[in-house]
Amino acid sequence: MSPIFLAIIVFVVVLVVAFALGALVNQRSAQARLIKERLANEQKAPERSPDEELALLRDEQLSDIPVLDSILRRSARVSELQTMLAQGGLNLRAGNFLGLCGLSGVVIGFAAYVLSSRAEVGWVAVLVGSILPYAYASIRRNRRFEKFEELFPEAIDTLARAVRAGHAFTTALEMITGEISEPIAGEFRQLYEEQKFGMPVRDALMNLTERIPLVDVKFFVTAVMLQRETGGNLAEILDNLSYVIRERFKIQRQVRVYTAQGRLTMALLMGMPPIIVAVMLVLNPGFIRPLFADPIGHALVVGGITLQTVGYFVIRKIIRIQV
Repeated sequence: MSPIFLAIIVFVVVLVVAFALGALVNQRSAQARLIKERLANEQKAPERSPDEELALLRDEQLSDIPVLDSILRRSARVSELQTMLAQGGLNLRAGNFLGLCGLSGVVIGFAAYVLSSRAEVGWVAVLVGSILPYAYASIRRNRRFEKFEELFPEAIDTLARAVRAGHAFTTALEMITGEISEPIAGEFRQLYEEQKFGMPVRDALMNLTERIPLVDVKFFVTAVMLQRETGGNLAEILDNLSYVIRERFKIQRQVRVYTAQGRLTMALLMGMPPIIVAVMLVLNPGFIRPLFADPIGHALVVGGITLQTVGYFVIRKIIRIQV
């Protein structure tokens, strides 16, 4: 085993263990500090002016370790990562997630190096292993958004029926949490609780657009805020919005049918080269081995991967049609 590669693996493992021990040691002190701050805020409550808006207490820590949390807060990308984890429904802090990415890279890289006995393969596996948790979180986020879009028209219809029956808008929000499944129920429950505990409805709606940055949600929030400021029939507005969203779904399904050939072409072009290489390594290793042993073969591999990547983004740009 390469001494440099082994030293880096040992360093990363020791670093992860040290952070884990630090988290266990500092967890109680962090909880005590949080309780102390909340008690101080409660003691200062009578000193607030009646017109001052009260904000909800939120757990915005990026790590259980106070020192690491203060360091991570300086990076806007880490804050965006925390937002992505929340949007994907993953109950993880950004600091823990970064540690998971590092641990995944080390484990997969070490396994690849042991199996191949080549440092180059180990480094590539470290990179791939570090990206895998992020890819999983991104897929979870996209699937959650797709599920939200699918159930959102039903939630708007429920809200419209409740308003038409005479319920207040805030009461109708609570009704959605009990009638629609996740992720609609969780997001509208948070929306209801935010306005219930003193946050203005406008700010609570804007927070919903930050948590779920979808076009349909922005339409909904804009329509509700305009109705609250200018008046009008909210039930009729919601019915029209639900109709528009369903029509968009119909158009999107038609677009998917029209772009099916392009998506199949992209899958074939991206999948065939690695499959052919894997089959040749099994059936005739001597024929394909120069591709990885000869310097010209290395250049061809790099060129092929580059062209594959460019082709993927070109085809993806062609078949993605915004509706």
